[in-house]
Amino acid sequence: MSLLTVKEIMEIIPHRQPFLLLDTVEELIPGQRAVAKKCVTYNEPFFQGHFPGEPVMPGVLIIEALAQAGAVAILSKEENRGKTVYFAAIDSAKFKKKVIPGDILILETEIIKSKGPMGIGKATATVDGKLAVTAQLTFAIS
Repeated sequence: MSLLTVKEIMEIIPHRQPFLLLDTVEELIPGQRAVAKKCVTYNEPFFQGHFPGEPVMPGVLIIEALAQAGAVAILSKEENRGKTVYFAAIDSAKFKKKVIPGDILILETEIIKSKGPMGIGKATATVDGKLAVTAQLTFAIS
């Protein structure tokens, strides 16, 4: 059973469909860590053009989904409620596995450093326990 549904996620972060890339949050430690799930389906609008005949989830959208998981972790902390989290940097992004329709993407972002309005997250995306994407994400809270 999920910890947070789409409706509850939208109470924490400002993202909305079609750009909300999280289906559920499975684990949450406010201010520290979030593990979310995205069930990738053929109905995703980006598959119409990426790529016809060989649908692959764009890597930048996987990074965005990881950032949304990080935003849930950061903004679920009481003092950050109602704020917005922005990208400040994306470092060391590595794409190891294609993500295709039918995959269940597990998105884990752990906040490893925080100072004032800035934070750094270690982010990993997996499919069936296999690493798909890793990155270090820097967040600015506004």
